[in-house]
Amino acid sequence: MNVAKNAAKIADASAIIEAESKKTEPLTKPKQREMNKILQVLLKYGVPLLIGGGLIWFLMINVDIEEMGRVMKTANFWWFGIVIVISTFSHIFRAMRWRLQLRAIGIDAPLSALINSIFGTYAVNLVFPRAGEVWRCGYIASREKASFTKVLGSMVADRLSDTVTVLAITLLALVLAKDAIYQCLGDSMQQAVMGMVTNPWLWAGGVVALALLVALLTMKTENKIILKVRGIVLNLWNGFAAIGKMQGKWMFVFYTVCIWGCYYFQLYFATFAFDFTADLSFVPVLVLFVLSSIGMGVPTNGGLGAWHMAIIIGLSIYGVGTIGSQQLDPNASGFAMLVWGIQTVLLIVLGIYAFVMMEIDRRRLASGAIEVTTKPQND
Repeated sequence: MNVAKNAAKIADASAIIEAESKKTEPLTKPKQREMNKILQVLLKYGVPLLIGGGLIWFLMINVDIEEMGRVMKTANFWWFGIVIVISTFSHIFRAMRWRLQLRAIGIDAPLSALINSIFGTYAVNLVFPRAGEVWRCGYIASREKASFTKVLGSMVADRLSDTVTVLAITLLALVLAKDAIYQCLGDSMQQAVMGMVTNPWLWAGGVVALALLVALLTMKTENKIILKVRGIVLNLWNGFAAIGKMQGKWMFVFYTVCIWGCYYFQLYFATFAFDFTADLSFVPVLVLFVLSSIGMGVPTNGGLGAWHMAIIIGLSIYGVGTIGSQQLDPNASGFAMLVWGIQTVLLIVLGIYAFVMMEIDRRRLASGAIEVTTKPQND
């Protein structure tokens, strides 16, 4: 009898525990989702800050800070006035190029609003890496009462054209500066590079990989992963093809050249601010430019740390410091720190200006002093 009673009690306890777990389950799932969201935010914005901070820490402990400060004080700051003007125009040209894409999908935002959105984008990116592009699409979509999806879609061709431009400039730099880059590498690195380039298995592997990619994109399948990859590639292709079909495509190309020309020349004129870089010609600055562009691709806040290291490596190719030395060159470090610092301050100032002007614009729209020029659209 005691055994039966104990079994009954255990069964009742199990039922109570199961019932309580069912009651708490709906509460734990939302908490779990909330924790996952918090973790995603920490990873998305915390990791870039850690990477950038780590690179800056590495720079600071491996350079003579006092000497680097002395180098920065010797700069001719008048040249940075030209750098600031050119940098500002690069943002204006980007806004003008984006206006072409938006008009192609029926969104006629005023140029002033687009310029403010570009200024704001780079300010937002300083705090939240890669979030600025989404923010500016949301701002323009809200201001023009347009579809956010449509505005965001215009970014595909915008970013794709920048990617193609960087690849083209990188190839140009490798061709023009191959001797300097090759000479900068040590004997072991030279042999390793030549071994990779002349390895027939590497080329055969590349051909096989390309064939597999073509097969995956063309074969009939219901695999969700393959279909997702295929959709991404198709969207990229459609975005690139849209440039060839849009009205004003040659103006799009012209603005692209202006944007990247400004990026190059703002670095070119910055080299005149220091005696040890004043003699750098077109090709060395092109190498610096390519490396700095790659550095900006590293997920850090405004290129923090990554841009500095890219510039230091680039300058070492042309005799300002040495790659692999225990101490970083104070000249190269001072150049990178000052140029990046001035650019960052400019982005902050332009961002403040943009947010003030956007608030004034919002109030003028609300009061009826100005009207939205984009015609209502069906999503």
